[in-house]
Amino acid sequence: MSKLVRQDGIVIGNVEDKENPTNPVARWLISGFDRSLLTLVATLAPASIHEVGCGEGRLARMLYRVYRVPLRASDFAFEVTESNLRRGDDGITYLQRSIYDLLPEEDHAELVICCEVLEHLEQPRQALRKLRDLAAPNYILSVPREPLWRAMNLARLRFISAWGNTPGHLNHWSQSGFARFLESEGFLAERWRSPLPWTMVLGKFE
Repeated sequence: MSKLVRQDGIVIGNVEDKENPTNPVARWLISGFDRSLLTLVATLAPASIHEVGCGEGRLARMLYRVYRVPLRASDFAFEVTESNLRRGDDGITYLQRSIYDLLPEEDHAELVICCEVLEHLEQPRQALRKLRDLAAPNYILSVPREPLWRAMNLARLRFISAWGNTPGHLNHWSQSGFARFLESEGFLAERWRSPLPWTMVLGKFE
């Protein structure tokens, strides 16, 4: 388990170490997530990518290794961004920027990816509208699939006092609930993936 760090009261980074998981089940789950993401990106062949809420940069590094296109990776957390900048990953432009402060003239890309972010936000609708303002041709979004996510935490005796809720998760969507949330903001889903225990969707805004 990674050290629990907060900025402005919000848990930053990953509660669990997704870079080097020691548990074989965790490795299998994360591998399934990565395969689903790469499968969706492969259908697009984007010329540029922006990962919003990149955390420690694990997905950004994976995407650049595979696609070798200009890749922008932003996160609101100062500590995480400074660590990413110190590492100096080739081909990736890291910047400290909240999802609420995205700038269409700077942050536009052919593909915008926002994975494991919306569940942490007090204002997910405002965040989704900021993503829409980037006017990307394609978006990939993912969130934990509830109530499966919490049930799996309880099954491994994690976060029992919070009924399996991972620290920092404020919003909880089933796949159908997430679909309704996106549709209410004009998001047109084109492809769904369900890597256990996540919901992932490729689509665009009307």
